[in-house]
Amino acid sequence: MGKYSEMSRLAVEFLGGVENIMHVTHCATRLRIDVAKKSSVNVEALKQLPDCAGIVNKQNQIQIIIGPNVNDAFNDFIDVSKWKPSGNVEHAIAEDSDEPHNANYYLNKFGNFVSPIFMPVVPAMIVGGMILAIRNLLMNYFGMDINSGTANILLAIFQAGFTFLPIYIGYTLASQLKMQPIMGAFLGAVLLTERINDVAGLNFIGINIPQISYGSTILPVILGVFFMYYVDKLLKKIIPESLIYFVKPLLTMAIVVPVQLIVLGPLGMHMSGAIGNFCIWLGDTVGFLSQPILAAVYPYMVMLGIDKAISPISIQLISTLGYNPVTGTMGFISNLCIGASALAVATSIKDNKAQKGMIASFGITALCGVTEPAFYGSLISRPKVLIGTAIGAMSGGLVAGLMGLRSFVEGGCPGLLTFLFFVDKSGSLHYVIIAAIVAAVSIVVSFLSVRLILSMDAKKSKPVVASAY
Repeated sequence: MGKYSEMSRLAVEFLGGVENIMHVTHCATRLRIDVAKKSSVNVEALKQLPDCAGIVNKQNQIQIIIGPNVNDAFNDFIDVSKWKPSGNVEHAIAEDSDEPHNANYYLNKFGNFVSPIFMPVVPAMIVGGMILAIRNLLMNYFGMDINSGTANILLAIFQAGFTFLPIYIGYTLASQLKMQPIMGAFLGAVLLTERINDVAGLNFIGINIPQISYGSTILPVILGVFFMYYVDKLLKKIIPESLIYFVKPLLTMAIVVPVQLIVLGPLGMHMSGAIGNFCIWLGDTVGFLSQPILAAVYPYMVMLGIDKAISPISIQLISTLGYNPVTGTMGFISNLCIGASALAVATSIKDNKAQKGMIASFGITALCGVTEPAFYGSLISRPKVLIGTAIGAMSGGLVAGLMGLRSFVEGGCPGLLTFLFFVDKSGSLHYVIIAAIVAAVSIVVSFLSVRLILSMDAKKSKPVVASAY
């Protein structure tokens, strides 16, 4: 019996049974469960689940907020529910498929699709980036020899986290497209072989292949796996079932690899350059104002699932520029402001110690980078408090923009535990110091703004006692 076994048992019951579950996955903090019939789901009962910090109800997906232990919850849920992809994913058209296909619908669809592609890769990138930061600190400030075995091992860990991104993304994207995941990883591995990766003078049946460095890139393999998806569907229709196990993978790679190298790889690299140039243009055009704006809207991007659209941009900026000058700091600032706001709410509660302690724990967790419990458990039900959060985020973002804060590690849950994200490639602490200043401004301004808003609100709500003469 795991920690989340009882929660899982109740969740399956309130979701309408395992037969109502179409798909199960998870991101950094939430279980994401697609259901066939929304009318069979008891949303109010789900909100009372043990070891659950809240529920997000989106179209035909229920998101159960767990926190950083979501992988344990996912494993327990699969064990308890006995859910398997076969026989569940394709059945039953959702009964509310007539829901209006507005902008919010498509944003949710996009977020739900992208999250399982990038979130499983994030831990490798975080570890790789932080290991590189530690290596640089040891060499610059503690005299470690750059040629030592320790330095080389640390560098190898970093390279493993970033160099093989095409393999990681190929695997997760193929899995999300319901293909054999190993085929997506196989395509990524082909791109990284020493006979193809960054090799000049290649050709295929006389057609020149551009020289491209595929290490640490993601858009070329994304385009390739999407093309593979349509090739795979076509081959399934025309290859006899008795031959499909051997022939389909062979023909798939024979078709996809040349198209990937001649067309999709160069196209992906041009798109990567365009994204990087756009982000630099945005910073140059809007200047320091881009940071406060992005930091203020980031919590709502998370709420709507739009933040997942930032992941490819951030990864590409890190791989091409070596740092993220635009989107890299907004999550850091936003998370700190949400944590400080939750702590301000907790300190304003006088008559309910249990609620005060719970919200305080949410605030501390958010300061460390996991904001869903704080945002959904204490802030969103107090809309006026979010004004204070925005004030803090814009203040921290303004300081970040003016001082030129940039991050060098992509991923995850930035907060007080991730200052190594700001150690540059030379090991300098310049941006770490700026990050500390930005953090102090974000936390203090958010906390004080929320306390002031709550104090003013409390005064307005006090009953006026008429004087008797």
